[in-house]
Amino acid sequence: MTAALVAGLVAGYGIAVPVGAVGTHLVSLTARTSLRTGVSAALGVATADGLYALLATLGGSALAAALRPALGPLRWASALVLLALAARSATTAVRRYRARRLTTRTALAPPTGPSAARAWLSLLGLTLLNPTTVVYFAALVLGTGTADAVRPSEQGVFVLAAFAASASWQLLLAGSGALLGRALTGHRGRLLTALGSSAVMTVLALRMVA
Repeated sequence: MTAALVAGLVAGYGIAVPVGAVGTHLVSLTARTSLRTGVSAALGVATADGLYALLATLGGSALAAALRPALGPLRWASALVLLALAARSATTAVRRYRARRLTTRTALAPPTGPSAARAWLSLLGLTLLNPTTVVYFAALVLGTGTADAVRPSEQGVFVLAAFAASASWQLLLAGSGALLGRALTGHRGRLLTALGSSAVMTVLALRMVA
């Protein structure tokens, strides 16, 4: 149970920490509206991460049962997927940092401040449209053996921990205020958070095949 909890927390932070377009939008939305709206939007992002973790866990279990004879090569494939995601995240961050280009903050922002419920639905939809999240969780679940857990309680702990980790980071972004928000979404902040997440993904991938 403890292993599932730790795995879920690490997985949740690994996918949540990079501050991209959605994170930038979350910070600017909170600054333009209210903390209540920002908290609702943050929970929308975390809900999407939790749903993807649940789908990957349930789907991964069925897939792992069918492909049990090939679990060895599958773990190597999952590790390669995570390494590819880590490399892509790091190279993209470095390229954007060198080019001094920030993701346009107003691209995702609505013309007026939405209600708390609308903010939740908006950020939920935006995050669900990100295919990297489901690929990340599916590769992680299959590669670490979480999909083999016989007890549904362990799968539930993994999903809840991933949701809690994502929610805590998104709430930090929403409640940090303009000062910390600008630091995290600036050139250097984007680079450091992306590199940190890539390091987490790389460690997870190496542990799969160790």
